[in-house]
Amino acid sequence: MLEFEHPIRGSEKVPMKYSPERREAILAKLEAPYNRTVSELATEEGISAATLYNWRKQARRTGRLLPNASATTEGWSSQQKFNAVLETAALTEEELAEYCRRRGLYPEQIRRWRASCEQANDQSDLAAERQSESTKAERKRIRELERELRRKEAALAETAALLVLRKKVQAIWGDEEK
Repeated sequence: MLEFEHPIRGSEKVPMKYSPERREAILAKLEAPYNRTVSELATEEGISAATLYNWRKQARRTGRLLPNASATTEGWSSQQKFNAVLETAALTEEELAEYCRRRGLYPEQIRRWRASCEQANDQSDLAAERQSESTKAERKRIRELERELRRKEAALAETAALLVLRKKVQAIWGDEEK
């Protein structure tokens, strides 16, 4: 019987109920051309859905592209779509077509995902530019406010000095009205 290291219990060896070959065959049914959902596959294979979700999560950690709950490739996460765009970036049209056949995709989907990635970068650049302009405007406003504050503090100090001088003059010479 096969054993594996349990992800929670650490180095404790736990017997594995399913062979790696069976596990891979079942995970392959989540991909094209089958595009089965986890719940369908769980019912068909007699394996709990939680087990299949764990297998799918482990396969994704190794870089395998598996769809989410949806049976279509539109159920893929944005990270998976980005990985697919990266994997196909340097492929020729024939290689792209073969890749898409293996994954159950259409080349148009890859192109659309690529355009979305490019637009996200453009939006990010625009946001950074707007943020920079906003920061500049805020700094300018702060400098103006600080300048106005210094002017008002000087005026207040001058007024206070005049009041102090008036009191001293009154104390020395007395009230003029008397």
